[in-house]
Amino acid sequence: MNQDSQSLADRLRERFPTAGVVVSSFSNEVTLEVADGKWLDVAFALRDEFGFEQLTAVSGVDYLGYGSVEWDVGVSSEGFSRGVRGNGPGRFKAGQYPNPGTVMPEHRFAAVAHLISYQHNQRLRMRAFAPDDALPLLDSLTPVWAGANWFEREAFDLFGIVFQGHPDLRRILTDYGFIGHPFRKDFPLIGNVEVRYDAEKGRVVYEPVSIEPRVLVPRVIRDDTRYETAERESAARPTLAAGEVKQ
Repeated sequence: MNQDSQSLADRLRERFPTAGVVVSSFSNEVTLEVADGKWLDVAFALRDEFGFEQLTAVSGVDYLGYGSVEWDVGVSSEGFSRGVRGNGPGRFKAGQYPNPGTVMPEHRFAAVAHLISYQHNQRLRMRAFAPDDALPLLDSLTPVWAGANWFEREAFDLFGIVFQGHPDLRRILTDYGFIGHPFRKDFPLIGNVEVRYDAEKGRVVYEPVSIEPRVLVPRVIRDDTRYETAERESAARPTLAAGEVKQ
């Protein structure tokens, strides 16, 4: 942890005693974890008191299935991994997940804001979890940083996070008639509908998806023969004697 990160973390802990402050040992990134009800108030304080004048991104996060993997690690003495039949959220049609025994997170959806202070040459990551998974709701950061407008529209479109007080919260990436939020972990990888052109109706029609979810388990090559082939070719190649010139 460098001195600048430690200094910022200490100041944040002193100013926001009820918030969580974490410093990454790998990247020295400082994360400020705030309660959903303090999201907007803390943002004002970070801008006005700490000099974070620019917001570079607001991202949505879905922690459903967080920590689970679809790989068997170390299945051979060589350390290879092997894909297994997936049981993750996106492997099922809508309404089929979660399965019995699935561990659900305490709070599923979060918003993450990345901030920059040019005057102090510092960066900060601010995160808050939405308290209600059925209707994830957080305050909009547009009164603090106007640039949050399109970022929040993207998080709403892809994750379904509603930003209260946003001036124009509409979808920004998907079609007008799109149903669901495609970056949610339980959104089926095969989608919910398929589109085709109906010649009789003279228009594009939407129908329920007809293909079944499937898992493609990759084949793992355990013995790499490239080096063996190179060794055999090298051994078979005639060796030139000293002073001999290849014809």
